[in-house]
Amino acid sequence: MAPLDKTDTRILRELQRDARQTNQELARKVGLSPAPCWRRLRRLEKEGVITQYSAVLDAERVGFTITAFSHVSLENHHPDSVKAFGDLIRERPEVQESFMMSGEYDYLLKVVARSMADFQQFLTKFLLQNPAVRSVNTSFVLNRMKSTTALPVE
Repeated sequence: MAPLDKTDTRILRELQRDARQTNQELARKVGLSPAPCWRRLRRLEKEGVITQYSAVLDAERVGFTITAFSHVSLENHHPDSVKAFGDLIRERPEVQESFMMSGEYDYLLKVVARSMADFQQFLTKFLLQNPAVRSVNTSFVLNRMKSTTALPVE
């Protein structure tokens, strides 16, 4: 992959602000004509810098009033245990993000739920039933102070 130049980063910043804008609008904002802008955009997609386009929803407005961060410890780090845990997490739609961590816990999960009852069902019927899971320690979001998907590209 070629290093990103200033025009590439301007394109990325603009797309993070509004990915629905037309190529003509994008080109005008980054100081290119439409054809070179389109070629750069396709290159950024092909090289995997841009991985997807999506709509960002307001979780509460679509009924997900609970956001939780769960620290998970596994029974062991045997490849079969790690795979069993990974398979479970990938299939659960309420898990928005999952990270293998250093430190006290093995994984950090960001989980959304419509209610505490729904979260409890996820926890007791799925997460804690997985034989790879030793323990789960969860904190619940009381107030979202900042939420962004934008990376600070420079």
